[in-house]
Amino acid sequence: MRIIISPAKKMRLDTDTMPYRDLPVFLSNTQELCEKLQAMSYEELKKLWKCNDQIAALNVQRLAHMDLHTRLTPAILSYEGIQYQYMAPGVFTDREYDYVQEHLRILSGFYGILRPFDGVTPYRLEMQAKLQIGQTKDLYAYWGNSLANYLAAQTDCIINLASKEYSLCVSKHLPSSVRFITCVFGEEKDGKVIEKGTMCKMARGEMVRYMAQHQIRQPEEIKAFDHLGYRFDEARSDDCTYVFVLQKEGSV
Repeated sequence: MRIIISPAKKMRLDTDTMPYRDLPVFLSNTQELCEKLQAMSYEELKKLWKCNDQIAALNVQRLAHMDLHTRLTPAILSYEGIQYQYMAPGVFTDREYDYVQEHLRILSGFYGILRPFDGVTPYRLEMQAKLQIGQTKDLYAYWGNSLANYLAAQTDCIINLASKEYSLCVSKHLPSSVRFITCVFGEEKDGKVIEKGTMCKMARGEMVRYMAQHQIRQPEEIKAFDHLGYRFDEARSDDCTYVFVLQKEGSV
């Protein structure tokens, strides 16, 4: 079983907490992307990143001094988004670190796919960025089926806790022999389950923590997840989609 999650835009450098263990498996691709970005102008990068001047200036500076082999941070400690705050990897036990290193994979527009203790440097490049590399029109085309093939060689079951932007680069290329289970976290409104961005990110992070704490080995075991007021909804779920609904106050 493998668990896939999205990266976060906000990143930090932390070479003190613990050392990284390996370099990313698609590092030669990352080097190619890095060189492509370094050859672009400030205005081109700002348009690609869809950000303000402050964020653009920070990331242009990062690019100018980028080294993919030194002063690296373990990927799981590098991202600072809401999902990672609720996962709280900084307080994992050794047993929980071992679990995520084996099962968790972080998808990335820049690195392709990351194990938790792969060494990374702060970057900015979302999977949906319209970056043309060689004959490919964007990052989805650039990565093609390589990420899906990498995962399919490791497992026959993937728990999808990634956003659609990221999970698409895996789901559309997976062979039918690999079970792909998407977790939906929402609240009921007018008979429908509505997902809200921030709450989804919080729940995805909590789910990773829950799986690590309970050393989950079979997908059916996550149906017992009950953090943040969510409960598994059997009626709305099927073999490919596990739906967790936020319980209203006073409900059981």
